[in-house]
Amino acid sequence: MTISADDRVLSTPLAERPELAGQIWDLDDSWPVFVVEDLVANAVPAVPEWFPQHCVVATDGDRVVARGLSVPFNARMSGREELPDGGWDQLLVWALIDRRLGRPVTTAGALEVTIDNAYLGRGLSHRMLAALRETARARGLDALVAPVRPNGKHLRPHVPMSEYVRELRPDGLPEDPWLRVHIRAGGTVEKIAPASMTVSAPPARWRAWTGLPFDRDGDVVVPGALVPVHCDLAHDHAVYVEPNVWVRHRL
Repeated sequence: MTISADDRVLSTPLAERPELAGQIWDLDDSWPVFVVEDLVANAVPAVPEWFPQHCVVATDGDRVVARGLSVPFNARMSGREELPDGGWDQLLVWALIDRRLGRPVTTAGALEVTIDNAYLGRGLSHRMLAALRETARARGLDALVAPVRPNGKHLRPHVPMSEYVRELRPDGLPEDPWLRVHIRAGGTVEKIAPASMTVSAPPARWRAWTGLPFDRDGDVVVPGALVPVHCDLAHDHAVYVEPNVWVRHRL
């Protein structure tokens, strides 16, 4: 099933193009290097293998130009009555536990949409989100939820996320471009996930990742980070706790 097409670019469930699974990691993307150092993110490379029917690949001819990853989980269990403060990390943990225990699933959780830098600005983010919604609908799930990483927030790291999400354009849509894509697609903001991802490492590793000195205690503004990184030299660690925004798409 081809979910969407525009000129030469096609978006297809990965389950129908399994031969492309290895290529989805070859995109020239703009993710900050430190983001993949979140410990839970170590499980992400297995997501296309374990949940191919919930992942989407976009191709231009033989070239993979975008990927969309989501995972199914059971949102009706006790303790899961509302979306977790733990955001992205907790979503992935829930999905992996449910898979291991063979639990029935009710909801899909979007982990990421990544577009090759050469294909930015072509509306692919809209189409990849629509594709993830369609894959969840096709599996009979009730919603697609997403711990959204607003792509303009890194420019304003000192603004609390709760304030940032309330900033609207005159037409009533969010100022943030990626949040705007979700709202236009029918999503609704539910809550802030204040500790969606956590990256903790010695200052030396942060120096290697960022090229910044990390030579003083306190908050350090890092390019690409949504909030400052807190550095503690006496204890030889620096910690980044990223907030995200939970958005629900009812299907």
